[in-house]
Amino acid sequence: MSEPTSREIAVEPGHTALLFIDVQNFSANRAGGHFGEMAPEDVDRKYGYFFDRLRESALPNMQRLQTGCRNAGVEVLYTVIESLTLDGRDRSLDYKITGFNVPKGSWGAQMVEEIKPQGDEIVFPKSSSSVFISTNIDYILRNLGVRYLILCGVLTDQCVESAVRDACDLGYLVTLVPDCCATYSKERHENSVQAIKGYCRQRTTEEVLQELGQA
Repeated sequence: MSEPTSREIAVEPGHTALLFIDVQNFSANRAGGHFGEMAPEDVDRKYGYFFDRLRESALPNMQRLQTGCRNAGVEVLYTVIESLTLDGRDRSLDYKITGFNVPKGSWGAQMVEEIKPQGDEIVFPKSSSSVFISTNIDYILRNLGVRYLILCGVLTDQCVESAVRDACDLGYLVTLVPDCCATYSKERHENSVQAIKGYCRQRTTEEVLQELGQA
């Protein structure tokens, strides 16, 4: 097989995985993480855009993409922020400084109801921003024969962007689906999508589904 000379290559379903990043109760549910400790009016004021985007577009698009990928025979995978211990002593220094600790097996570590895993779909618990740093996902993807990655989730400009960059450097052809991503402001989202263009191709949910024959 010759080396690809462009990122603008259609995915091959049998060698493709869809990866949802951190779409879990801790980071995408109003009752999760530090959101649950805030007054509702403070959540609306500080994170209203984020939760509106999730509810109105990002999560519905994720549901469509998840269904389409399952029907097309694409592996559907998930990563969640989750410590391997209850007290989080295994977390990265960055997460310790930030104050992120999602205890092993906790409600916060579960995917949100809208896109819960089915059957034996794989969930990777991670304790760093990039799933490629603190899990064995690269090993698993290679065992699955995956060469193409479809990525989406939260936050666009943090864990999603980190995964795009690392996946690219590890030799995967990455498709980012921006309308299945969200972060805390429109500006942050758009700046990240623009900045990451050199590492991936970018497609809408509809375009990916059409490519998979699932539109």
